[in-house]
Amino acid sequence: MIQRPVQILSGQGQVVSGLICTMQQRHQDDFQSTWQGILDVTDQPDAGWLWDYKRRQSEQEGRYEAYALEAEELTQGLMFLETQWHRSQVQPSSRLVYVEALASAPWNRSSLEQPPFFQGVGRSLLLFARQRSLELGYGGRVGLHALPESEAFYHRLQMPDYGADPEKEGLVYFEYGAMRQ
Repeated sequence: MIQRPVQILSGQGQVVSGLICTMQQRHQDDFQSTWQGILDVTDQPDAGWLWDYKRRQSEQEGRYEAYALEAEELTQGLMFLETQWHRSQVQPSSRLVYVEALASAPWNRSSLEQPPFFQGVGRSLLLFARQRSLELGYGGRVGLHALPESEAFYHRLQMPDYGADPEKEGLVYFEYGAMRQ
């Protein structure tokens, strides 16, 4: 089980300690009991994501990994990765970590809450994906297809935008290249 300490910011700008860890049943329970109703009522595009399925898939297939970011005894973010089958769209001979799903708790989304309860949840999870890519020997390469509502987030993180991908329903493809040593 992976556990990595992280620091995020409260809505008041105070540094708060968190933990990124392998997704467990308690994280799925937080999603279902605390997040789900808010996502449904606010018509969020990720309201239908099946985190229970993603967690089970990560437990049964070695190429998938599921993580949670915890802070103040509550799940603040979730991420689902594929680590073996994806290749860079920029350098097709290079493997990368592919972010299948990334979500912040509804109260951490600036589109729903001003200021968000915590800031930096998505950024911390994406940085963790880059660290996993380094650990796997992929040089920090990370790719993903963004929901339209999330494109501005990836632009703010200066993740290179490679345009709409017709093979993925026109979703915009973003990819971090290899990190410089």
